[in-house]
Amino acid sequence: MRLHKGLALRLALMALPLTWLTACSEPATTTASEVAVKQLGSFQPTEHGVLIQLPQQHTQLLRLEVMSERIIRVTALPHNQLSAVGKSLVVTAQPQGQFTVEQQGEQLLLKTNQLTAVASLLDGAVHFIDKKGQITLAETKREFGPVTQDPVQAAADSYALQQQWNKNTDEGFFGLGQHQNGQVNYAGEHVELTTHNLVISIPLVVSTRNYGVLWDNASITQFGDAKGAQPFFDHFQLFDANGNPGGLTAEYYDGDKLIFSRIEQGPNYQYLANNNVREFPFPKELGELKQPRVIWKGAIRTDQAGMHKFRLYNSGYAKLSIGGKLLLDRWRMNWNPWYHTTQAEFSPGVAQNIELEWDSQGGYIFLEHNKPQPKEDQYSLSFASESGKAIDYYYIAGDKADDIISGYRSLTGKAVLLPKWVYGFWQSRERYTNQQQLLDVVKEYRKRKIPLDNIVLDWSYWPEDAWGSHKFDPKHFPDPKKMVDEVHALNANIMISVWPKFYASTDHYKELDAKGYMLSNNVEKEKNLDWIGQGYLNGFYDPYPEESQQIFWRQIAENLNVLGIDAWWLDASEPDMHSNLSIKKRKENMTPLSIGSGTEYFNSYGLANAEGVYVGERQTDPDKRAFILTRSGFAGQQRAGAAIWSGDTVPRWSNLKEQIAAGIGVGLAGMPNWTFDIGGFTPEDKYRWKKDGSAIGHFSGLQPEDQAPWQELNLRWFQFGAFAPIFRSHGQNPYREIYNLADEGSEVYNSLVYYTKLRYQLMPYIYSEAGKMYLNDNTLMRGLVMDFPTDKTAIHLNDQYMFGPAFLVSPVHEYQARSRALYLPQGADWYDFYSGEKLSGGQHIQAAAPLDKMPLYVKAGSIVPTGEDIQFVNDKADAPITLNIYTGADGHYSLYNDDGRSYDYEKGHYSTIELHYDDAKGQLTLGKRQGEYKGMQKNISFQIRWIGSTQGMAKSLTDPSSQTVVYNGEELVLSR
Repeated sequence: MRLHKGLALRLALMALPLTWLTACSEPATTTASEVAVKQLGSFQPTEHGVLIQLPQQHTQLLRLEVMSERIIRVTALPHNQLSAVGKSLVVTAQPQGQFTVEQQGEQLLLKTNQLTAVASLLDGAVHFIDKKGQITLAETKREFGPVTQDPVQAAADSYALQQQWNKNTDEGFFGLGQHQNGQVNYAGEHVELTTHNLVISIPLVVSTRNYGVLWDNASITQFGDAKGAQPFFDHFQLFDANGNPGGLTAEYYDGDKLIFSRIEQGPNYQYLANNNVREFPFPKELGELKQPRVIWKGAIRTDQAGMHKFRLYNSGYAKLSIGGKLLLDRWRMNWNPWYHTTQAEFSPGVAQNIELEWDSQGGYIFLEHNKPQPKEDQYSLSFASESGKAIDYYYIAGDKADDIISGYRSLTGKAVLLPKWVYGFWQSRERYTNQQQLLDVVKEYRKRKIPLDNIVLDWSYWPEDAWGSHKFDPKHFPDPKKMVDEVHALNANIMISVWPKFYASTDHYKELDAKGYMLSNNVEKEKNLDWIGQGYLNGFYDPYPEESQQIFWRQIAENLNVLGIDAWWLDASEPDMHSNLSIKKRKENMTPLSIGSGTEYFNSYGLANAEGVYVGERQTDPDKRAFILTRSGFAGQQRAGAAIWSGDTVPRWSNLKEQIAAGIGVGLAGMPNWTFDIGGFTPEDKYRWKKDGSAIGHFSGLQPEDQAPWQELNLRWFQFGAFAPIFRSHGQNPYREIYNLADEGSEVYNSLVYYTKLRYQLMPYIYSEAGKMYLNDNTLMRGLVMDFPTDKTAIHLNDQYMFGPAFLVSPVHEYQARSRALYLPQGADWYDFYSGEKLSGGQHIQAAAPLDKMPLYVKAGSIVPTGEDIQFVNDKADAPITLNIYTGADGHYSLYNDDGRSYDYEKGHYSTIELHYDDAKGQLTLGKRQGEYKGMQKNISFQIRWIGSTQGMAKSLTDPSSQTVVYNGEELVLSR
């Protein structure tokens, strides 16, 4: 560290205890004249940055730490006890890097060779200047308040926290994890960072100004509107159907028969209080209903002009209309409600009609609202968290979005490489009820020569009364070791579902409870029974203590890992202790955690749960790559060998489209491995049950009018799934195997098989991208802002993305669409993958989308390595690799490979071959191979296909190649 001249004396202060910093109770707001006479704050250079004491401010202690030349940590406290800031769950990196500290009048400058952090010695406000001298991020408001959202007594050193930057900005904000409202660019938007079956919050935002902010807080956090959404009836004047003020008209029906009517504020059937008892029950006057339906209607009025945002929380069927316009028409299964957003413009004092119709199906409903914010606040960057010890965030500078994600991973951990088989096709259903059923599925795929790498055994393989025992029900799984061995003999892998949930009667519960590691409120206080059989008392464990993690893994290892299970499906890790309890109850049931309150650590359970299993398996099986699929996640989870998935979606076209944006958000939040239930998890009843009440398996069990719609939705979702990071079919009945979705020889069947085989032919490309996730912090599913940041059209698109550097993916998400509008980004030419037609970028087109094809384009200059038709990822390991050269621009590609299963890659045991294409010369250079690994193929047969010349088009990956060469690791130059 080099200090500015004149500051050397301050180094002596480093040896002094922090008691030299004195607290002050000066109010947070002061007049301009008061600021003018204030004494400047004191500062103390440290080994990694600087401490600033602000004795006359709401912020009393400010710390700036250099994490690297591109990353500065900012920590602010309303007192002077830095020890209150505990160890981060998320950030594992240690401060490092060269810097200088310099005072310039009322400002203190901390500089690295890439950025400057400027802190005011008057009020502690911080702003950042990039290496070009531009201010990129500037604090505008920082607040510490009392914790009001903790149902138990908050710790004395916990605060509600808010930080705002960049008022009235025109930049774009991306990332934030997995959300379900189709948002990609969050500028001007509001999102609640929470955890739920369908939501994974990662508090990383990536800006189009080439910086990122990692907000290190695990409590529920509001991005955008700091107040969050509120009950809509708190913000509007309500009028009934006759125009009378005071409430809406609520009409309660049994089917189509009106039973009861009254005036209400609106729907308030959001949560359970306990077990299956609603917080707010239906009116007693209704009695027993077979088909409860409610219609709320009337008018609403506000004096606040502008665009008002609404959040409808529902399960069952719900339709929301405002001003005579249908805004939402949604369905969710009754046990898993969630929010859908919309908006409506209001003029002051002008009432608009509202109607909300709900066919409950035993579900839940509530309507929330966000008031219009002032433009300067709406278009700002803001985080507001319910509880934390300090405002603690990391500013990450870069030249592009990939740099921000790389910086995030340098803080929170590398995205470790997953086993190669993970990138093949997975078959799953809820659920295989016995071992022969599971084995028959693998055998059927092999018989039909449809590629497959993973079969998944979902929940309830244990005895009914023994959840958490990790033991198989011997009636249905008499020889689980034999089952696993047979799967392996068929060249497939098996993943199994493991919950952090235990019945109180199990030995595993008792062992954890004896150590104080069970969150026992659900059992001892609430006495919530689950939904299996007669209902059983159950609890979730506390995953944060190291010993608790070790016990949890040992219990798994002794019962399941010994059988040879390949991977772990960590379900319900929100934790979902009892579905549809209120947020308040969820926090109560999570408290006390060993590290603090359920409020303060609400979003982080999935991270601790996954890390314990990952660390445990690495210790038990050090030569086998661990793999975890988990329903909940948090920042840092990529270091735990974990992929995340988008929860229990529903088979509806709207839900299909929303998964595109969800996956883009996950990638831009630093998590490269993500998946979804192809086809959606729980269908509407007409798809699930025959008229006699039996379950539908093969699609032919559907009513004739429902068969084609069901097949089309599943096929379009499947086409999208082939270009997701992880390719996984899963759901409740009807069965989701390819041969149960369509009959052999049909257009749908042929397309399902085509995209499965295409996925495997692309495996050299996909696994190379996986390797670069680790080596270069790459992202496979790429929002267009990552590769086309200056294209104002591209960056706002929420239904297109890049799959690696080559493929522009545009899933079809409308029923009966046989074409779709899409945009070809500027700065490149694009080839239609199927026809080879070449088009210029920067234009909107109407792309053909016959039922059996999803629009797919390849960027000119791409080098795409592909393989042969294989049945599993390690099939035909010595087969030739085809290099598909998309001419018309220069290109570069790094071909990566390793052994696919061990951690030797962490020791440098892998190979890369740099491929360069010079379009002007028509030359392809295969560079000298770098590195090696055990079992590496010494000589590789490369087949070359030139796309865009008279020598070939992109109609098929199996078109004849132009030339074949044998590569022995030395540089080769080939001409077109």
